[in-house]
Amino acid sequence: MNRSKLILVCLGLVALMGVSSVNAEEIPQPEGTQININTATKEELQQITGIGPKYADRILEYRRVYQTFDSIDEIVNVKGIGPKTFERIKSQIRV
Repeated sequence: MNRSKLILVCLGLVALMGVSSVNAEEIPQPEGTQININTATKEELQQITGIGPKYADRILEYRRVYQTFDSIDEIVNVKGIGPKTFERIKSQIRV
């Protein structure tokens, strides 16, 4: 089977499965990729495990008020992000 036929078959299978959209939280980050919490958009922040729209907005608000995060551990100053969350996401973020 040539490549174009294979692509069509795959697209057909996806259509049959009823997949119409994908949530950003369902798309895993490529391993080793880190999100810069000082420059990321709301959508990019939501790629961090456990960060949904509400927490992304809070991170953006923190940046608006304080300009930048000086270090990744400063993210615990964002309402609702505590030490446990930080431990879970620290490998996914950078400044």
